[in-house]
Amino acid sequence: MHVKKVILIFLLWFAGLGAAAQFAKIAVPFGAIQALYPDQDAELGWLLSLISLVGAVLGIVGGTLVSALGPKRVLLGGLLLGGAISLGQASLPGFGLMLFSRIPEGLSHLAIVVAAPTLIADLASERYRGAAMALWGTFFGVAFVLVAALSAPLLALGGLTYLFSAHGIAMLVIALLLALGLGDEGQFDTPENRLDLTFVLDQHRRSYGSAFIAAPGIGWLFYTLTYVSILNLVPQMVGEEDSAFLAGSMSTISIVTSMILVPLLLVFMSGIGVVVLGFATSLAVVLWALSGPDIALVGIALFAMLGLVQGATFAAIPELTQTMQHRALSYGVMAQTGNIGNLLGTPILLAIVGAGGQAAMFASAAAVYVLAIIAHG
Repeated sequence: MHVKKVILIFLLWFAGLGAAAQFAKIAVPFGAIQALYPDQDAELGWLLSLISLVGAVLGIVGGTLVSALGPKRVLLGGLLLGGAISLGQASLPGFGLMLFSRIPEGLSHLAIVVAAPTLIADLASERYRGAAMALWGTFFGVAFVLVAALSAPLLALGGLTYLFSAHGIAMLVIALLLALGLGDEGQFDTPENRLDLTFVLDQHRRSYGSAFIAAPGIGWLFYTLTYVSILNLVPQMVGEEDSAFLAGSMSTISIVTSMILVPLLLVFMSGIGVVVLGFATSLAVVLWALSGPDIALVGIALFAMLGLVQGATFAAIPELTQTMQHRALSYGVMAQTGNIGNLLGTPILLAIVGAGGQAAMFASAAAVYVLAIIAHG
């Protein structure tokens, strides 16, 4: 694969890191956010969930925009908007304005996570496309690790102002580099320029009516229903002194398996085949968990298997779709279903744990993975 295309793929991955950091810059330094707005405890959770809500409602609209305008313009617009909003947030406005700013930031996030993988799938040669998409699949976990590592020194230097400023500047620099590097890449020969309500509704029908477009996103719903919720809950079950280490280990092992095992398995299997394998082995782990092994081992083993789903789902989309327009819609479905899963997963699993304890949590996860396998079939 040409060196320029490899560099562009990594720049697009960096754009994904910037999009994921839109979550991480609030989630990781949450104590500092609480200190900034001490009278808003009941509403602080919306600073995190509002971006997910935007994606859950408008996911396919993001795919529609990419289909209409081309991924390059949508991506650059998302990066510029996201960078400008972060720089504005660096002034640490009042809670109402900060909360409102998360709505356009959600639009920025959606634009990036739909347009960037669409471009990566187009840039990567057939031989390396699976590896490129597996790389993209790590963007969320890697961003949280980076923000966790960088937030402490930035907060020590200048508080949240420095953290938000660094994020905003990074987004704008990535936008500039991609604007210079992409050239004519990401432009459609025959863009679908209609953006009226009838066209948007038709794109929803078209997307969910096609198994080739919708299948990866449907599986992603089941993945996200358990990923964030179990990542939050399992570390709390090992004691406060070990919880942070376990959470980091679980995230890291999912990234490692996504990056190393998925490209190897894609040599012999289809992307959907690897996804189903990931759900099947995850099912085996949660059934094993019901026998009472060490909870830390369960968490690490489970996230190692979920890493297969993570990387292979993104790789399945260019296998199942032939045009950038269809890929954009498929990534839009993923954005929509993934955000729905993130929104619903933690409160549902918290209620299940409250009612039936740890065993009920793993039994529920087992049911989710069975449904995921059936849905793919």
